[in-house]
Amino acid sequence: MFENLEIFRLSHALARHAGARQAVVAQNMANADTPGYAARDIAPFAAYLEAPPGRRATRPGHLFGQGGGPEFEARQARGAARDPNGNSVSLETEMLRAVDVQRQHSLALAIYRSGLSVLRTAISRS
Repeated sequence: MFENLEIFRLSHALARHAGARQAVVAQNMANADTPGYAARDIAPFAAYLEAPPGRRATRPGHLFGQGGGPEFEARQARGAARDPNGNSVSLETEMLRAVDVQRQHSLALAIYRSGLSVLRTAISRS
């Protein structure tokens, strides 16, 4: 039932994005001393909301479909300076990304709770 409401689909996709990005951040931190490892990141969630030209929804559920949402692809992080051993992971940058991911996940939960609250209010008044 909740899958059909856009606000719940959006909050679900936002939470999935936060989870995927947290996994990439954790992988970067785990490889902070690995020679030749390049730091990776996932594009911001807003980039997944803006459909590029030629890729527009033709019916409800077309872009995100029944699969639950978009797949988030990790790419090499831009502008990362490399250490002498070829590693481009900065623990300070990864900590900032982890905080950003935590905020994003908290936002997804707040949106979901707010939507539930509105539904409960609507049901109780009918």
